[in-house]
Amino acid sequence: MGMHPVQVIAVTGGKGGVGKTNVSVNLSMALADLGRRVMLMDADLGLANVDVLLGLTPKRTLADVISGECDLRDVIIQGPGGIRVVPAASGTQAMAHLSPMQHAGLIQAFSDISDSIDVLIVDTAAGISDAVVSFVRASQEVLVVVCDEPTSITDAYALIKLLNRDYGISRFRVLANMAHSPQEGRNLFAKLTKVTDRFLDVALQYVGAVPYDEAVRKAVQKQRAVYDAFPRSKCALAFKSIAQKVDGWPLPANPRGHLEFFVERLVKQPTVDSPV
Repeated sequence: MGMHPVQVIAVTGGKGGVGKTNVSVNLSMALADLGRRVMLMDADLGLANVDVLLGLTPKRTLADVISGECDLRDVIIQGPGGIRVVPAASGTQAMAHLSPMQHAGLIQAFSDISDSIDVLIVDTAAGISDAVVSFVRASQEVLVVVCDEPTSITDAYALIKLLNRDYGISRFRVLANMAHSPQEGRNLFAKLTKVTDRFLDVALQYVGAVPYDEAVRKAVQKQRAVYDAFPRSKCALAFKSIAQKVDGWPLPANPRGHLEFFVERLVKQPTVDSPV
C-alpha cells in the first residue's frame, strides 16, 4: 500500500503576476490528457486561486482534514478533464504546528490516496514565505515560472538563491510564461542562468515557453482552463508539448518519491538554524 512513486512538482515563481496558477492548472490538464492520474494541490493559502480559476466551490479544505473533521477523500474535488483538486487550507502555517496525532493522520491520509495518483502538482503562493519554502522543499521537482517583467528574473533569482543556499536544492526547471516569441522565452532563461551561473552552484533546465495568448483571458472569464476552453489555442498546444517533456522527467526511484514522504517533509521543521 502507498508504495507507488509519485512525481511531485512545485510550481513557483518568486512573485505574483507570472501566471503560476494558470500554469499549474493547464499543465495538470495536459498531463491528464496523456493518461496520467493528476492531483492539483492549491497551496496558495491566501488566495485559493485554483477554485476561482476553475469555478469550483469547495465545501471543505485541507484544514478540515488536519483538524480531523473529515477524510482527505471528502476534501478532494473533481476538476475538469479528470484532474482532482485539493483546495487550499488558509493558514497552513498551522502545518508546522501539528500534534503528533494530526501529523500521523495527515501522512496516513496522503498515503491512502497515493496509489491512485501519478503526479501531484503543487501551486504555491507568490513570494518566498515560509509556507512556499516548505511546499517547495517537500517536492521533487521545482518549476520556476518567469515572464518578461522587470522584477520577474530578480524575484526568481532570489527564490532560487534562498532554496539553494538554505535548503540545498540544486536543480530547477524554468518555464517562460506569456512569452511574445519563442526567442523571448529563451532570452529570459539566458538572463536567469547568467546570474545563477555566476553566484550559485545550481543546474537550471529550460522547459519551454507558453506564448502570450488572448485565449487565456477569455478562458478566465468563462472560469475555465484555457486548455479545456480553447484546446486549439497556441497556449493550449504549448502546454501539450510541455506536458510531454514533464512526463519524461525521471521518477524518483528512492522512497523519497512516495507521497507520504512528501507530507512528512512538508510538516517537518527544517533543521537549518534560522537567523535570530
